[in-house]
Amino acid sequence: MTAHAPGYDGLRARLRDLLARPVTEYVIVAVIIVNAIVLGLETSPVIYERFGPLLKAIDTLCLWIFTIEIAARVFVERLRFPFSAWNLFDFVVVAIAWLPSSGAFAVLRALRVLRVLRLITVVPSMRRVVSGLLQAIPGVGAIIALMALVFYVFSVMTTMLYGATFPDWFGSIPRSAYTLFQIMTLESWSMGIVRPVMEKHPYAWAVFIPFILVTSFTVLNLFIGIIVNAMQAEQEEAMHAEHEQRRQEIAEVLTEVRALRREVASLRKGGMSTGTSQ
Repeated sequence: MTAHAPGYDGLRARLRDLLARPVTEYVIVAVIIVNAIVLGLETSPVIYERFGPLLKAIDTLCLWIFTIEIAARVFVERLRFPFSAWNLFDFVVVAIAWLPSSGAFAVLRALRVLRVLRLITVVPSMRRVVSGLLQAIPGVGAIIALMALVFYVFSVMTTMLYGATFPDWFGSIPRSAYTLFQIMTLESWSMGIVRPVMEKHPYAWAVFIPFILVTSFTVLNLFIGIIVNAMQAEQEEAMHAEHEQRRQEIAEVLTEVRALRREVASLRKGGMSTGTSQ
């Protein structure tokens, strides 16, 4: 074991350097895009009938490339591999593709398209966007709770007011909530729902307009604000990490320069002492 340790460490170092190169990232991105196109072409009966074997071969080749890449990352990072959420995501996506897709597991065949999502982990800008969205979850959760409270209040209100005359839209709390959701999205809310209701309830606008103002313009803007703030924080954190890495690199270079200066100074002293003794 000890005799092979230098070769083992050298192989890990070479693989780490290879995985860190931009060309490797470009190759993986290209393979993901090709795989996405192939999976899309497989949904066409005409194309699949003519090029089915070729599409399967390309898909299998892409899967092997992903598998080899994941294996190399596991070999390089070893015990640190499972502590990265992105590594686990890539591993699960690739592992799903190896599960049997026949019989009771036929539904897993459709999950092969999840491999396209690996583009998120490969492209740093996409990864930062997703990280920002994940950081916004606590704030978004509070807004969702607020939204649920608003929907419940207005659902009870509209069911009591308009349930008897418009049972299809407001006959129960779930139906009212669904109708209010359509109104919140502003999809045919005026001519499709509110104006017919106002024909029998002229003051119905006093209920629906405040609801639209609260949900569509206020709460949804809060969603956007929290997500934007989270993405800005993620961007600042990434910039801080990059600056810290550069600072460490500069500090290492300065340390090496000081060591060289000390070595040169010691050599000069040694030369001067030798000349004096002669």
